[in-house]
Amino acid sequence: MEQEDRRIYLIRRLLEEKEEYSDVEIPQDEDGQKRLLRGLMNVRMPKEAGDEFLRIQDEYLQEEQKRKGIVDVAAFIPLEKGICLWKGDITRLNADAVVNAANSGMTGCYRPGHTCIDNCIHTFAGIQMRKKCAEIMQIQGHEEETGQAKITPGYNLPCRYVIHTVGPVVQGTLTPRHEQLLSSCYQSCLELAAEYGLESIAFCCISTGVFMFPGKRAAEIAVQTVREFLKRNTSVRRVIFNVFKDQDEQIYRELLG
Repeated sequence: MEQEDRRIYLIRRLLEEKEEYSDVEIPQDEDGQKRLLRGLMNVRMPKEAGDEFLRIQDEYLQEEQKRKGIVDVAAFIPLEKGICLWKGDITRLNADAVVNAANSGMTGCYRPGHTCIDNCIHTFAGIQMRKKCAEIMQIQGHEEETGQAKITPGYNLPCRYVIHTVGPVVQGTLTPRHEQLLSSCYQSCLELAAEYGLESIAFCCISTGVFMFPGKRAAEIAVQTVREFLKRNTSVRRVIFNVFKDQDEQIYRELLG
């Protein structure tokens, strides 16, 4: 089955899941099909899917991953002992774990095609991740607390695991409590990585962007927390700060000398 055949199959199966999608037409062009497929996956509630759907979805996503290119974190040159910096798409990294900046519901972003990291990670991991997150939250019985973290398999991402953490939302003045909670996010993720015996972990810029945590202060807290953790004798040997904006890259380069 070619990639276009897989894509159209997946779109048709997702459209069949809801009666209100009966009038939706599948675009003829590749970009339009990709946007529609992503949107349908983004709004799909966590639930079971047939074995054939999952097989074809996995084949499709893994082929898309190959086309994007997988980035080997072992090739990164540390800026200081145990700490690397990389600018690009975190869903391409083959770290043992990548960190997802989640919301308190923990099952992903339900806005079709949204460009947040939560949406990207769930999109390229596949629908299994949302279902797994929902199961974890059902067992927990309440929304995830800020500063805590949960771990799931990476599914169709090149990383082994995804660690989901809820960062603080800054509305107005930045407070010491915001700073404590952000540090707790990094600490919780690192503790989980060590608990699972992982050697490498890639962090996104937690709580910056729409969560409005000032970028420079967020980076200072991130670097300080990671430096302190790496002094301990755990399995974690390599921490990658993953950035997407030039401004954030410059901030981290200054902090890491």
